[in-house]
Amino acid sequence: MPGTVRQWHPPYPLDLGRTLFPLRHGPADPAYRTTPDGAVWRASRTPAGPGTLRVAPAAGAVEGRAWGPGAEWLLDRLPELLGAADDPSALTLPPGPLREAQRTFAGLRLTRTGLVLESLVPSILEQKVTTDEAYRAWRTLLRDFGTPAPGPAGAEGMRVAPSAREWTLIPSWEWHRAGVDPKRSATVLRAARLAARLEEASGFDHADAFARLTAVPGIGIWTAAETLQRSNGDADAVSVGDYHLPNLVGWALAGRPRSDDAQMLELLEPFRPHRYRVCRLLRLTAWHAPRYGPRLTPNDHRNR
Repeated sequence: MPGTVRQWHPPYPLDLGRTLFPLRHGPADPAYRTTPDGAVWRASRTPAGPGTLRVAPAAGAVEGRAWGPGAEWLLDRLPELLGAADDPSALTLPPGPLREAQRTFAGLRLTRTGLVLESLVPSILEQKVTTDEAYRAWRTLLRDFGTPAPGPAGAEGMRVAPSAREWTLIPSWEWHRAGVDPKRSATVLRAARLAARLEEASGFDHADAFARLTAVPGIGIWTAAETLQRSNGDADAVSVGDYHLPNLVGWALAGRPRSDDAQMLELLEPFRPHRYRVCRLLRLTAWHAPRYGPRLTPNDHRNR
C-alpha cells in the first residue's frame, strides 16, 4: 500500500485493540475500522488537514501508515496515540481482583489523540440517549457531511468528520433527520464556534481542561470526561452521570448495589489521579453488577 510509513517500537507491552477501542463510536463508525489482520484504521481531521491512519503490529513493533494532508501530523503523534504519555505503573493497587485485572490487561494504555472536537462531538451526541441512537446519528452525519477518508480507506466508505465550520453549516432539518434534538445540535454548534479555544484544552492539566470545556453551555461533567479521556488521555476523568458506572464501581469495590455518583466518587477517591483507569479495568473484568438504573428509550433527550 502507498502512503507514509513509520515504525515504532513501544517500550512496554501494548494491547493495540483495547488501547484504541475508546475511539470507536459504534460497530459501523465511518471513522474507525478494524480488519482481520489486526490493524486499526482511523480517519481524523488534524490541524494539518484530513488524514487516515492505519496502525498494525509488525514483528515486535507497530507500523503506522498514513495518507492525506494530515499524514505527517498523525505519524508524529503515533506514540502518544498508543499510550507513550501514559504511566499505568504509577497506580499501585492492593492485592485482590483489581490488581489481578491490572496484571491481566498489562497491555492496556490510555490513548491520547490531541484532538478535542473529534471526541467532543460524538460525546455530545451520546448525551442521555440510547447508544444505538447516538451511533446512528454519528454515522448519518459523517456519511452526509463528512468527506471521504484519504487513501484506500475512502473507497471502503470511511469518512472524516466535518470541520468546525462545516458543523455550523448543517441545516436544522438535517440534524432532525439524523435523530438529534435541538438541545444537542445547539451544543455542537456552540462547541464548533469555539473550536479553537476548546482545542487548546488538549494541552491543559485535568482541572483547567474540565473548566475550559464545561464553560460551554450544554457541556457537563459527563461530556467533558468522555472527551478528555480520549483527547488528553486523562487517567482521572470519571464519567460522572453515567447510568451504570456507579453501580459497577459500587458492586466491584464494596459489594454495594444501587450506588450513586457520590458513593462512586467516594470509593474511587483512594485511586486519584487514576480513577478513570480503574473504571476501565473494572469494565474489562468479569464483574457484572446488577443494573438498577432507568432504561433509556428512544428520544429521551436530557443534558448531562
